[in-house]
Amino acid sequence: MKKRSILSLIFVSCLIIAGLSQIADAQNARVLSEAMRVTGDRFTVTTRTPRGASVYAVNRPSAAVLNAIDQGLTDLFAVARKNGYYKRLNYTDYSIFIGRADRTVDSQGQYSPDIAVGAAQYAGSIYDQGGYIYAAGMVISTDPCAFVIAEHTRDFGRISNVVRYEGEHLVLYHNDRPRYLATLDHSKGGGHPILQ
Repeated sequence: MKKRSILSLIFVSCLIIAGLSQIADAQNARVLSEAMRVTGDRFTVTTRTPRGASVYAVNRPSAAVLNAIDQGLTDLFAVARKNGYYKRLNYTDYSIFIGRADRTVDSQGQYSPDIAVGAAQYAGSIYDQGGYIYAAGMVISTDPCAFVIAEHTRDFGRISNVVRYEGEHLVLYHNDRPRYLATLDHSKGGGHPILQ
């Protein structure tokens, strides 16, 4: 009788694990689809940062890029704790998609790898470039936590900043919904850093 109970428990456990795996796969497919829609890229490279954040890229990111992502998340987690936020402060909570840059130099001639996205709420603002804006990063999912950034070949400190700044939106979503809604986008002013 005990053997049958143990086998039943193992079978039920396997069903639960398989069900959770299917849910995770569906979430990952949804997020991947959104990243592809936003950037127009195919993310064929999958890796992790040294501290465990998931990275999906069009080209294999260098060690310097992966370390810069970890540094951005480290900075994010420190300032989040300073503000009394404690949810979603694990490297493994985050997925970063690295897409091809639609530009590498801004209007002032500064190195600025960015992604062109539809202007939406920024239409008619100073950011509007004729129906689109250039974004250093963009949240593509609040749950699971995921955002897209552009490929960089230098100025890896900029990657750390972009990771921290996009992560601010996600930390606020999971810890302070009113503040998240107030800082959801920058079309009415404001910018980063949100958390001081």
